[in-house]
Amino acid sequence: MTNAVKSLKESKSACWIAWACLVVPMFASYFFDDMFSTISHIFQNPDILDLGWNSQDYGFYAGGYSFLCVWGGLIVCGMLLDKWGVRVTGSIFVGLMAVGAALVYVTISSKSIVDSGYSLTIAYVGCMLFGLGSEIAGVAVTRSIAKWFKGKSMALAMGLQLAIARLGTAAALLLSPILVAESEAGYPLNVTNRPAFFGLCLLMLGAVVWGIFVAMDAKFDKQAGTTDKVETAEEDKFKFSDIFKILGNKHYLLISLLCVFFYCCIISFKKFATAILIPRFGADDVENFAQTASLMVSMIPFFTVVFTPLFGTLVDKIGKATTWMITGSVMVFAAHIIIAFAPGDPIWGYVGIAILGVGYSLVPAAMWPSVPKIVPEKNLGTAYSLIYWIQNMGMMTVPIFVGKILAKVDGVTDVALLENAAINAEYIFIGLGVVAITVSLLLFFSSKKNPQLKLDVPNNQK
Repeated sequence: MTNAVKSLKESKSACWIAWACLVVPMFASYFFDDMFSTISHIFQNPDILDLGWNSQDYGFYAGGYSFLCVWGGLIVCGMLLDKWGVRVTGSIFVGLMAVGAALVYVTISSKSIVDSGYSLTIAYVGCMLFGLGSEIAGVAVTRSIAKWFKGKSMALAMGLQLAIARLGTAAALLLSPILVAESEAGYPLNVTNRPAFFGLCLLMLGAVVWGIFVAMDAKFDKQAGTTDKVETAEEDKFKFSDIFKILGNKHYLLISLLCVFFYCCIISFKKFATAILIPRFGADDVENFAQTASLMVSMIPFFTVVFTPLFGTLVDKIGKATTWMITGSVMVFAAHIIIAFAPGDPIWGYVGIAILGVGYSLVPAAMWPSVPKIVPEKNLGTAYSLIYWIQNMGMMTVPIFVGKILAKVDGVTDVALLENAAINAEYIFIGLGVVAITVSLLLFFSSKKNPQLKLDVPNNQK
């Protein structure tokens, strides 16, 4: 038995094969979530869009991703993750991702649903189901990586997972403008639904690959004599009061707050990226700048592919996690200052997005591996779920406010008015950046006062 355990648990190839199976559903999730990001500007012209949504409608739809997550879904499902284990819970919610995506696809493809006036409502429900499935699947993936790479290169594995998953975002940002090419008739339904169809196919593939991981994980536990359920003793069983204990941990709360303010600076920005970048840096050629803006935004995930594993390795080897969090927060804040106020030359757009991409790599590479250091393992699934829950409060509300700002200039052709609306939207992200920097500084000083937590100690120490 000992040899069997070592052959799997200590096998680098087995760990990385399991890791690869976890990446595919997340790649698909990121693609579907960002399928409209680089074509967000089309919602500013609803008259030529058969779907009929305007910028405010799109902002409402985008916020649907987080609705069920905020209203208790993540907390309840996090507890299920601790009680039922990764394999059962993860399988349910990987499936829910696909179901929600299918509902969105069918809705935005059906002329009868669109003509009925209920397309936004039904698509919102689909987005809610997809969002809850995606978030819990993400928790299951993070938890699984923590299990398979404990005592090894955990930050590298988590960083690589984030990087490859974000290639799903890159694929969506680059492919969607190609898939949704404007015809003489504008944007018919059989054109605007193409990214959704592509994303749905990826999610179906992700569900199949997840099944392979489930088989591997079951074998892992069988050989090791363990279980994917974390309750191994009566005194370790989950209690509802554990939620309040977790939230009462000031370090955990600071990480959670950093997560929501930081991620909203990037993820919510991406939802409206082209609607902001086109008037800011393409004023001289608005009609032909859409493809350039798409390329700008696609730099964000490509930068994370390069830098997230690098920073994950640095965290594993030299530590200083809270310092990396501060640095990343400052970079994201600086990026939004550039996007909002730099001269209109496109080079500044590339500079701002490049800095945003590097900052987006720094914070997650340091933040996610810090959670297991401050939360008991028996509550790790709930802890990650609570972070996602807090994060989704921002993910639900920020797109609504940004959408309202941009909706004020729907149908407007005056470049100055469009640029003013883009700058007003940027004020939201700048404000969020200020708060993220403040929270990261508080975490840094608190870590110095509590060295026993080892937040800034290299992860490779055993």
